[in-house]
Amino acid sequence: MKADTLTMAYIETLTDLLTPSHVHVRLRATTKSALLAELAKRCAAASGVPEAALAAALATREALGSTGFGHGVAVPHARLPGLTRPFCAVGVLDKPVAYDAVDGQPVDLVFLLLSPDGASSTHLALLAAASRKLRQPDVAQAIRQASTPEAVVAALVG
Repeated sequence: MKADTLTMAYIETLTDLLTPSHVHVRLRATTKSALLAELAKRCAAASGVPEAALAAALATREALGSTGFGHGVAVPHARLPGLTRPFCAVGVLDKPVAYDAVDGQPVDLVFLLLSPDGASSTHLALLAAASRKLRQPDVAQAIRQASTPEAVVAALVG
């Protein structure tokens, strides 16, 4: 399968995984750690991962290097034992927070990806698909301007 075809297949998978109930607009956090803790709190029940385990997994991954890839976007992610299928969520912050992103810019748009432990190829492909979409300035801008979870989903997967 060609890379573009593979990317489109995983974007379709993102469409299946991302629902409006997994979108959090107007998040308020003042630090990177507070943002990750807030995501863990909001996503624990929906993902089936206990809040403390989710927060610890995100912090552990972030300690390896920042998941802020630039232009105000971060893609925190983790692989977790016990998770049966990938989970994703989107957060749009009221105000950007310092995130140690590669370009030094603060982050106001977050795409969270959780995958089952051992699903490395799926995890990497979903990360790539999400990153490709979020690197498109028009997509990122549409997400930032969206006022409802449904509009965020439409901007990301439409």
